[in-house]
Amino acid sequence: MNTKELIKNLLKNYGENPDREGLLETPERVEKSYDFLMGGYKMSPEEIINSAVFEEDINEMVLVKDIELYSLCEHHMLPFFGKCHIAYIPNGKIIGLSKLPRVVDIFSRRLQVQERLTQQIANAIHDALNPQGVGVIIEAQHLCMMMRGVEKQKSLTTTSCMRGVFKDDSRTRSEFLTLLRTGTQIL
Repeated sequence: MNTKELIKNLLKNYGENPDREGLLETPERVEKSYDFLMGGYKMSPEEIINSAVFEEDINEMVLVKDIELYSLCEHHMLPFFGKCHIAYIPNGKIIGLSKLPRVVDIFSRRLQVQERLTQQIANAIHDALNPQGVGVIIEAQHLCMMMRGVEKQKSLTTTSCMRGVFKDDSRTRSEFLTLLRTGTQIL
């Protein structure tokens, strides 16, 4: 059974008429939506990252914060969304900055749990650059907790993954966390 047929059956199962005007194209729209939302299965972090790794003699922290992320909870297939913050300390290699949000997209466009997503992002950057360290923090709201179940509207889940000096050196970790709290507005 293809996705469109599954959606049609789902609509029937809940008492809807999939042949009424407002729902006629819903199976196609849902299929396209899920193709996009789960497109990360067709993407490779290595392909994205390896095209933009550059040799540089830099050993200071690089931080990209407030990267928007949208994903689907693998338990309920409901969205969770928030921000991802990524920092690393180069060890002879840097990455094109736009590739960091792309890595977030690759892994967030899969059925996920936030804990695994955080580790996958950190591991992909660590594996590609072999930096002195990597730190990833995700702050997200989960519709599976907001719309159903416990129905807690203001809950925020924070996960972190630290590798190398971000894990082993409290000063580096502290600098990372301090930089995250600094609210700089450029525009």
